Amino acid sequence: MELVTVLLSIVVIFFLAKAFSYQKQGKYKNFPPGPKPLPILGNILSLDMSKPHKTFYQLSKEYGPVFSVHMGMTKLVLLCGYDTIKDAMINNADVFSDRPDTPLFTKSIKDHGIAFAKGENWKVMRRFTLSSLRDYGMGRKTIEEKIIEEAECLAQKFKSYEGKPFGNFTSLNAAVANIIVAILLSKRFDYEDPTLLRLMGLVNENIRLLGSPWVRLYNSFPSIMDLLPGAHNTIFENLKEFQSFIRATFTKQKKELDVNDQRNLVDAFLAKQQEGKQESTQYYHNENLTVLVGDLFGAGMETTSTTLRWGLLLMIKYPEVQEKVHNEIDKVIGSAQIQMEHRKQMPYTDAVAHEIQRFGDIAPTTLPHVASQDVTFRGFFIPKGTAVLPVLHSIHKDKAYFKKADEFYPEHFLDSEGNFKKNEAFIPFSIGRRSCAGETLAKMEIFLFFTSLMQHFTFKAPPGAELDLTPALGSTNPPKPFEICAIPRN
Repeated sequence: MELVTVLLSIVVIFFLAKAFSYQKQGKYKNFPPGPKPLPILGNILSLDMSKPHKTFYQLSKEYGPVFSVHMGMTKLVLLCGYDTIKDAMINNADVFSDRPDTPLFTKSIKDHGIAFAKGENWKVMRRFTLSSLRDYGMGRKTIEEKIIEEAECLAQKFKSYEGKPFGNFTSLNAAVANIIVAILLSKRFDYEDPTLLRLMGLVNENIRLLGSPWVRLYNSFPSIMDLLPGAHNTIFENLKEFQSFIRATFTKQKKELDVNDQRNLVDAFLAKQQEGKQESTQYYHNENLTVLVGDLFGAGMETTSTTLRWGLLLMIKYPEVQEKVHNEIDKVIGSAQIQMEHRKQMPYTDAVAHEIQRFGDIAPTTLPHVASQDVTFRGFFIPKGTAVLPVLHSIHKDKAYFKKADEFYPEHFLDSEGNFKKNEAFIPFSIGRRSCAGETLAKMEIFLFFTSLMQHFTFKAPPGAELDLTPALGSTNPPKPFEICAIPRN
């Protein structure tokens, strides 16, 4: 039914668009090649609009690692392969580190926060974010202890099901969300807290809808799509409700603020507002704070909890891998409390955690970038203002770096003697100036949560369940909903 709706919408768009004046984009000599576009619609009819990264990867085999497609009337340059993406994001960072106008986000968040911010505003917000994340625990023992405590709470929640089948989505989301909430607000929610459940629900629904064909059409034809009902309206309403909660929270926190005793990231931002500098007025305003907290909550919860869900599903699917992880945990840790320092003694578990991220392909593309000036890149001319999208999926599936790229194979990260082996092409958090600000925190969470759960339980599928490794729809690549049986090991 959704496909029929999308196709009908495309037809409507095609005829409506004819009523609008259409200014042809200029043709540039040596622009990256790509499939021939249709008038107005571009290449959208030939793309997998639910999982476009799959089409991009196939097109790269035909047109090379730098090519273009037309999303409606907008030209988009795709970058595929580790060498190409590294060249753009590291060697040409000055050119490719800004964000383009993305109609849905330009309308809803107006370039505030950090994820879709641009120019100097992004630079100021990123500096503040990295500094505050470090100040309030990222990479330090204090946040490690919080994760260990939360992992124990999660284990107790799993134990409450007494080995019977249950869905793991909400409890994993809540556990991971509590870590970023601790940094943002010095708070912890119970897993059944209605406020937390509502906030997680808003974020999860938006992440799912952001991967829908409807939203991709919105970003191609915003003026027309605004006239139609659809997923974009739900996203706007969800953002409005989420932002209202954030504003109410920091308004209350502002009344309690002691600039000499800043407890968390929101306190630090509110203290910046009171410094009286030009920067305080220009950048440290309530709109930036509202969107920044939303960015960090969403990013801090979604990718890590999705990784852990993939981890549980893959352990059920491959019990021989799960057994090896159990054996290493028993040998190195036993029943003692897990610490980050154990990781260097646990090469197989570390390799499994890395392979879960690679195989799960959680973020198949980065957020879009833009050429901030005319540039000749890898022999092709990319004019200023052109949107550029690195396709991380093309790296995750590259057999030049991962010899069994289509399989779950932890040995991708082990040498012949069983020692952990780094792989330069493992960049699930992207690279360069726009790489994930919370990468250090996420790596710590993945290891500690995953290892703690494996220490406590043997995971099995419910009787008769079929295990499907096909990702669900969404702007990320989550596993489809599944139930697990968590059998206590001690």
